[in-house]
Amino acid sequence: MSAGLGMQAYHNAAAPTSHSQHAILAAAAAAAAAAAHNQGLTQAASGFYPANSHHPQQQQPQQQSHHSNSNNGSNNQQPAQEAQPDRPIGYGAFGVVWSVTDPRDGKRVALKKMPNVFQSLVSSKRVFRELKMLCFFKHDNVLSALDILQPPHIDFFQEIYVITELMQSDLHKIIVSPQHLSTDHIKVFLYQILRGLKYLHSARILHRDIKPGNLLVNSNCLLKICDFGLARVEEADANKAMTQEVVTQYYRAPEILMGARHYSSAVDVWSIGCIFGELLGRRILFQAQTPIQQLELITDLLGTPNVEDMSSACEAARKHMIRRPAKPASLAALYTLSSQATHEAVHLLSQMLVFNPEKRINVIDALAHPYLDEGRLRFHSCMCRCCQTASQPGSVAVRRYASDLEPSAVQPFEDHWERELTSTHQVREKLHKFIMDQLMSSQVPLCINPASAAYKSFASSTVAHPSELPPSPHNWE
Repeated sequence: MSAGLGMQAYHNAAAPTSHSQHAILAAAAAAAAAAAHNQGLTQAASGFYPANSHHPQQQQPQQQSHHSNSNNGSNNQQPAQEAQPDRPIGYGAFGVVWSVTDPRDGKRVALKKMPNVFQSLVSSKRVFRELKMLCFFKHDNVLSALDILQPPHIDFFQEIYVITELMQSDLHKIIVSPQHLSTDHIKVFLYQILRGLKYLHSARILHRDIKPGNLLVNSNCLLKICDFGLARVEEADANKAMTQEVVTQYYRAPEILMGARHYSSAVDVWSIGCIFGELLGRRILFQAQTPIQQLELITDLLGTPNVEDMSSACEAARKHMIRRPAKPASLAALYTLSSQATHEAVHLLSQMLVFNPEKRINVIDALAHPYLDEGRLRFHSCMCRCCQTASQPGSVAVRRYASDLEPSAVQPFEDHWERELTSTHQVREKLHKFIMDQLMSSQVPLCINPASAAYKSFASSTVAHPSELPPSPHNWE
């Protein structure tokens, strides 16, 4: 990206401190020494987990320094960084994320802790699914696992620790910050979101929680979709019910708000439309207190849907909508979001914000929209890893573009294994074996270091309290 498209890092960085011997992650030998001093701690939580990299062929390009301001995906050696304290950077319904230092190379990485994995069959299968997805992903705009810490003996196996690339900020922090967002920023962000989502949908994966806070961003504007705690494989059988406890309310598609028992990848496209509008207006597009009020705001913009457009809604929701006074569409209001809401921008946005999921634009067609042409060019000129710059002494550098700029997944993500799991004991065994199978011997193993200054805080960190989570869907019945 050009210098003009750089982003400030709004991540509340703490002051650097010297703590190399007190980091949460330690090489196995160092942790073994710590264990001798802290035998009482080893029986608590999950002990020290040696970890090795899986996908070693990807390790080098993916573990770039998150402080790098370069505008390409090169692996140039970064200068040594001052030690930074390990600290929590986020938490949600299913996990806690810390910013920590990898002692093998001194780079900052994200360490996701998934506690109390085996409380129920549903939650344990969800964690297993998320972990398999993180190991499956191979895409510039989708966060993937760099390491999984090796679990203890199966009798003490309660928590999972995953290492991923650490990004500097997220789209929510940027939207609410004083950072100027140019039209070029918006186009390159939207292009990357759709590019990553095309990959997920091609693997038959529905994210089901696309929101600005789940879109990680670096200072060079590289964006990655994260948090797959609610993701699942699309359901081909329209007669099989799917949960409505998905998607943060502000970004929840109308079919889910109206009690649809089955839905498609179109729910993710609606979420992206809401984010696109938020990027243009620097405010949440549909911000209501309850699901019913959310529907009211949506129909204020789109107008009252006809019966055909409510075909996936439950009967009670359809009756509610029919009883309400009819509203005309007012899509022209989208032009008032900002001066960046041009005709092309509003044309694409209005195709994403369609009440009927069957008529809503899909990611492939959205990527083909002319509004994204400049975003595509900027991304592939200097940010992606699929295109290469070739240069020889005395000649002008030439950018060689990949034949497929928006690649699909090589194969779909399979979930048939889930149907075979009928007890938490079974999930524990299969998940333990899966993690052990991922581990290679290509790197120095890592473990949790109980001698760390932050260990007590890290060990006690837990997921969000139910009161902190978004409201549940309306009970239409």
